[in-house]
Amino acid sequence: MTIRALVVDDSMQLRRSVMYALQRIGDIVCVEAQDGAEAIKKFQAGHFDIVLTDINMPVLDGLKLTAHLRSDPANAELPIVIITTEAAEEDRDRALKLGANAYLIKPVKAQEVLDTVQQLLKLAPIP
Repeated sequence: MTIRALVVDDSMQLRRSVMYALQRIGDIVCVEAQDGAEAIKKFQAGHFDIVLTDINMPVLDGLKLTAHLRSDPANAELPIVIITTEAAEEDRDRALKLGANAYLIKPVKAQEVLDTVQQLLKLAPIP
């Protein structure tokens, strides 16, 4: 089964870093979006198994993207991972209340991303 991941961040470097980490999973297709609005368009054009998004982005931020995705009952089980520089507890709480499943603080290690995605998708750990 191929896993489809949507990686949303206005930093191309961070998108590539996250996608590089995810490639260790094996059968995965990563699709990039540079902000929440582009992510919604890509989401409407295809199915995704997981979304990894920043919070601070132009046009539509990651919290609004999370709220938008959660507003559709079809996405109730979709794992959403926030990867952000926002380290305050209230930011984390807000993201989780909006429906995020995990909250990672930048700079994030590739193994942390990988472990989080494996846990949320219930995949076997990669040695």
